Amino acid sequence: MIAALLFATWVIFFDKNDFFVQSKRRADLRQLQESKLYYQSEIELERQFSSDLKNNPAMIEKFAREEYLMKRDNEDLFIIQPPPRKETP
Repeated sequence: MIAALLFATWVIFFDKNDFFVQSKRRADLRQLQESKLYYQSEIELERQFSSDLKNNPAMIEKFAREEYLMKRDNEDLFIIQPPPRKETP
């Protein structure tokens, strides 16, 4: 009985894979799984965006206007920048 109790105490508290390490690893695993789901959804959104750019001329025009500030020949382009923020000491 004493040997079993000592063994259980050793495994729970003193072993290199003790209870606390295992619970931390489970938490890390859950966090990594959530991260994996997030990145998979982001990859799917980027694939959809890439597909739209390849197949939809209106999407190509929208992207060029927003990212590269392109315009048509008969248009004027006004770029409005927010005022610089004042740093408080």
